Amino acid sequence: MKQNKDKVLTLKGHLEEIRRRLIRSLIVIAITTTLSLIFARHIFDFFVSRKPEDVPLVYTRVIEMVTTYFKVCLYAGVVLALPFLLYELVMFIHPALTRNERRYLYLLMPTVILCFLAGAAFGYYVFLPPALGFLLHFPWYEGPSPFISIGDYISVITKFLFAMGLIFELPVLMFFLTKIGVVSPQWLSRQRKFAIVAAFILAGFLTPTVDPINQTVVAIPIILLYEVGILLSRLARKERPAARTGQG
Repeated sequence: MKQNKDKVLTLKGHLEEIRRRLIRSLIVIAITTTLSLIFARHIFDFFVSRKPEDVPLVYTRVIEMVTTYFKVCLYAGVVLALPFLLYELVMFIHPALTRNERRYLYLLMPTVILCFLAGAAFGYYVFLPPALGFLLHFPWYEGPSPFISIGDYISVITKFLFAMGLIFELPVLMFFLTKIGVVSPQWLSRQRKFAIVAAFILAGFLTPTVDPINQTVVAIPIILLYEVGILLSRLARKERPAARTGQG
């Protein structure tokens, strides 16, 4: 009976901690979103600059421009708050980690942010121009002119950039999982063929076109990231000869 009571208290404690951290995170996001209003116009122009010059953007609902503008501020606020959000996540899982696992996690925190920004930059500078050119000048059927809603445009752009940022975290995740003994370089190498198939499937979901060239442009970096992850995994294993699981 006492053991069940302790479990209930532990569960309540975890839920209370989640609530506190969520509240703090929302407060920080509110602050960074408010700060984003200062340079929101520049962020807006930054997103819009990827579209072809001959394609105008319009809005068809009374409040669409206003809501889209504030969505851009919210997205910018989340990015600015990313270090704090990552800190809150790490602090939440902190008690469940060993001393070495905590040390690895702390060291990787800056890398996580840099990888996310690198992924978003890849999507913005490398992939979006050809993808938008294909979508907005559909080569298989000519006739209708594009009449693009600003809300739809911003939504597509931000979702894709966020997804690319997460995908670029793959090598960091593989390195950390190897460090704590969840996976091994040998096991990751054996999964290479599945990773290649998964990369093209994921690229199919991420790519808003049916063009295999654009899908390949997205799939190849994912495959390369997986290979980088294997190299980092081998490095992690050299520094840590004893694994916690027997996947090697």
